[in-house]
Amino acid sequence: MRYRKLEYYIMPEDAPMDLNLLCYWLKEHEIDCHRYRHLREMYEGNHPILHVPDKPKWKPDNRIVVNFAKYIVDTLNGYFLGIPVKTNVQDEAQSEVVHEILDANDQDDNNFELSKIMSIYGSGFELVYLGQEADVRITYLTPMEAFVIYDDMVERKPLYGVQYYRDREGTLHGMLYSRMSMIPFTDKGGMHILTEEIKSHFFDGVPLIEYIENEEWQSAFENAESAIVAYEKALSEKANDVDAFADAYMLIKGLDLDEKELYTIRNDRVVQVPAQMDADVLNAVDVSFLSRPSGDTTQENLLSRLKTQIFTTSMVANISDEDFGGSSGTALVYKLQPMKNLATVKMRKFSSGMNQRWKLICSSISTPLNEDDWKKFRYRFTLNAPQNLLEEAQTAAQMAGITSRKAQLSVLSAVPDVGQEIEQIAEEDGTAELKEYVTER
Repeated sequence: MRYRKLEYYIMPEDAPMDLNLLCYWLKEHEIDCHRYRHLREMYEGNHPILHVPDKPKWKPDNRIVVNFAKYIVDTLNGYFLGIPVKTNVQDEAQSEVVHEILDANDQDDNNFELSKIMSIYGSGFELVYLGQEADVRITYLTPMEAFVIYDDMVERKPLYGVQYYRDREGTLHGMLYSRMSMIPFTDKGGMHILTEEIKSHFFDGVPLIEYIENEEWQSAFENAESAIVAYEKALSEKANDVDAFADAYMLIKGLDLDEKELYTIRNDRVVQVPAQMDADVLNAVDVSFLSRPSGDTTQENLLSRLKTQIFTTSMVANISDEDFGGSSGTALVYKLQPMKNLATVKMRKFSSGMNQRWKLICSSISTPLNEDDWKKFRYRFTLNAPQNLLEEAQTAAQMAGITSRKAQLSVLSAVPDVGQEIEQIAEEDGTAELKEYVTER
């Protein structure tokens, strides 16, 4: 599918936004929505194999969907955010405010859904707004219902954000967000801006934030889409061959059968040869099935190669593979390395979006946070990878006396906070060296 670059949503900073320009951007976005709909259908299992022309009624016509697109998205995001990202704030008072906002918005779930949207469409959106009680609210949006327009400067700062939808009658309702105001619009009675309802959103900046999956705005499965379509076609044809074999034609030589006898053969699956038939005629009788050439080996090789290609191209590990679960710790690291590389890129893009989130929240008068407090926030991502605790424990044991206790404990994934673990050991053992380390820390 053709996809667009960021240049299509760029305009000069000093160019005024008017109704004509807004209509232009809405039409441009609707063009992009064709691609977004296709990507959503791929994730939901509405694949091209279901829409190929019907075969003649006398031919088997299987349509098998193998939803690798959903598997790729869900596996990547389970690995990336299966363990929720932590927002660390050093100041205790600030930390309390931050976690109250996160808890009030159920942000762990919001983050996961936003990350999934990014992987499906190549980008996703987050809207920060004030609730009815002037509390900070955060929600996620798909790129089918929102877009951001950037300035033409090097930094590409957001100029406007647009969020819209159509009701059951097909009427358009939307909101245009500038850096200071939110401006409602509708096409009910003709496209127009509801000037009497324009008001401030109370944030310093456009409160619609775009999160991107990668710099190319590509879906997690987009590069593997052609292989997925080919896999489903090959598997469906293989199922057709199985059906054709099960319904193979019977060849009867040397016997004259009437319609009733043919009906009996088809239903009772019995072919009766009269006993009084002489030897020459009996030898001429032949009953067999017509069989077509088998391409089973070729089909299996194709399916195997396509499946490998799907996971290689998408860079997502096939954790359902039989050899995956029995891999050693070192082999597991190598198998997960491509997906780790993907997650690392996603981590940086997600952190950039969260910086914009907290920059907006800190600029609001609805929180006691200062305008620059967001610069002190740190995000900790923990990849949800399977761990071989036995190998880790053996490695840690062999490090005793060679490295520091801190380095020894750091190889254990079961120890989330090494410093806290050392403090606990010091309390239990009363070891002088550990107490001294804790004091220094």
